[in-house]
Amino acid sequence: MPHPHRRPSSPILALLAALLATPALAGTTLDLSAEASRPAANDLVRATVFAEASGATPGELARKVNAQIADGLKTAKTYAGVKAQSGGTHTYPIYAKGNRIESWRMRSELTLESGDTGALSELLGKLQTSLGVANVAMLPAPETRKKAEDEAMLDAITAFKARAKLLADAMGKPYRIKQLSVNTNSRMPAPMFRAAAMAMSAEAAPMPIEGGESQVAASVSGQIELGD
Repeated sequence: MPHPHRRPSSPILALLAALLATPALAGTTLDLSAEASRPAANDLVRATVFAEASGATPGELARKVNAQIADGLKTAKTYAGVKAQSGGTHTYPIYAKGNRIESWRMRSELTLESGDTGALSELLGKLQTSLGVANVAMLPAPETRKKAEDEAMLDAITAFKARAKLLADAMGKPYRIKQLSVNTNSRMPAPMFRAAAMAMSAEAAPMPIEGGESQVAASVSGQIELGD
């Protein structure tokens, strides 16, 4: 009884089977791609804290919210390893029935960044006594991300060349790389905390922060040409 034809178990084997079934001519081109990734330590912390209040007039709100943000900046400046700057400020009316303005609400933000996780954790604990925490995110510092990117690109290029050689050897032909493009991207973790879960606290306990890693990926796509 004849055995049923089995399909190749991988895309590479399928491509090899197709190539071997057809004689290759010099000048034949093949499109290939390869990917690689490297881990990058999340050694930079970015956080956003905010002051928010409601009141009868915008002026009343501005005095209250601006004072809270100013106090936050003053506290942040006592930490030499933390970069702090004012973020966005939004003021909007709250309407009652009949489209009448009943009151006003204002929110102002302060952004923080540091490579010292312990210092920022302690600072956030202090700021939480008067400010809310919108989010905290860990990510690779620029130099850390670049190092992982460079390594991932080299790995992807090596994988591309190995794949090109595999196919060219299967055809018994030399090859040259005719066209090549490289792309990188970082798969960042989601923010560790969000505003809904971060209420203000009466105690200045440090906020727990765990760094972890991000995956930095590189992909290579290109075209090879078979020779004589």
